Amino acid sequence: MGINRRSFIQYASLAAGGRLAGLRPFGALNAFAQSSAPPSGYKALVCVFLFGGNDANNMLVPFDTVGYDNYARLRGPLALPQNQLLQLAAMPDYGLHSSLPEISRLVDSGSAALIANVGTLMGPTTRANFAAQLNLPANLFSHADQQLQWQNASQSATTSTGWAGRMSDLLGSRFNPSASIPMITSVAGDTLFCDGQSTTPLAVSPGNVAGVTCGEGTAVCSVREEMAQSFLSFASGLSLVQADNVISQNADRYATVLTEAVSNIAPLTTPFPANNPLATQLQQIAQLMQVRSSFGVNRQIFFASIGNFDTHANQLAQQSLLLGQTSAAVSAFYQATQELGIASEVTTFTMSDFSRAFQPNSNKGSDHGWGSHHIVLGGAVKGAKLYGTYPTLALAGPDDSDRNGRWIPSISSVQYASTLASWFGVSAAQLSLIFPALGAFSSTNLGFV
Repeated sequence: MGINRRSFIQYASLAAGGRLAGLRPFGALNAFAQSSAPPSGYKALVCVFLFGGNDANNMLVPFDTVGYDNYARLRGPLALPQNQLLQLAAMPDYGLHSSLPEISRLVDSGSAALIANVGTLMGPTTRANFAAQLNLPANLFSHADQQLQWQNASQSATTSTGWAGRMSDLLGSRFNPSASIPMITSVAGDTLFCDGQSTTPLAVSPGNVAGVTCGEGTAVCSVREEMAQSFLSFASGLSLVQADNVISQNADRYATVLTEAVSNIAPLTTPFPANNPLATQLQQIAQLMQVRSSFGVNRQIFFASIGNFDTHANQLAQQSLLLGQTSAAVSAFYQATQELGIASEVTTFTMSDFSRAFQPNSNKGSDHGWGSHHIVLGGAVKGAKLYGTYPTLALAGPDDSDRNGRWIPSISSVQYASTLASWFGVSAAQLSLIFPALGAFSSTNLGFV
């Protein structure tokens, strides 16, 4: 009887055992190539993915009289009262959702910027292009496809590597030649964003860097653990078994490295919100940054996420809760980077499947959209500014792909990603290696960081 990789891992107890790292799609593990003179200085990128498609139409709202009146008329039951919006001092013609007070303060202080109308694109696109179905990303308005396309920055869901993974492939041996852990860490499970061809990320359970737990009872767990350990020393000659042996050994090694690094450090004094899953993830990232010198890293990439933004019904209450959690969590994280003295070396940014249709549906919700607004924050961000072009809020207007307010992006997710990659250390000559679709756009750097 044949056995697939998923079954093999289950039998070996590795998946059930909650291993720290390495249960990944096959590919070479990071070799941590040695270099005599790695570049100095530390930088980190932190992705916060808003799964489900955040309705950015209610995150950033026109505040001037004409703009707000037009917004309120078209949004109908989803319109936010103007007196509840947080008018931005830095951009008085716009207001943020009332659940984003911390983000509002970060924008006005210059520590955060807003990027308007970003989405997956194959090239600059107009309403006429869309009507003719010319050169469009695959499966627009599909959660699964658009999540993958944001994460791989190739505008095709079939690409098997993420843009963070490809950066690690390219930069790992140069920036982290003696690192004891991979360049990329996810605190939100397995995700395409982190996958490279020659590197494998770390996967950490927030609050449990050792990560070796089992929820099936003492007897079952003991059997599974014994079986897993036997596989580690089993030399079968079969590539499947041998590859998983290496993966499992790396999982145990990384668990040891992380446990030792965090065992003797004083907790950060920055308070993180309780009962906030995203805050728990970002607090774990901050702790790993606190002990970065123990790992020998000059560059790190992190992935965190918050879900349930697919608000087809009763959107107002649901989005208010989620945006409130996001605002409080990322603000606490920014304060933690200030405490660590690395606020200018850490850039946090949002991604999401897509925005929502501007026209509400019949269930007091909104359906899948396209172009969305995003938040970037950190000490290196050129904040207090809106980058890009805010869409014309007109159903069947010049920026509408159809008739219900699915805005055609004016900025590609590839341009957004390449701007972050350039700050991280990717040279202009290397950008096309990571972002093959970038050549379709005139600008490779949006200038927000």
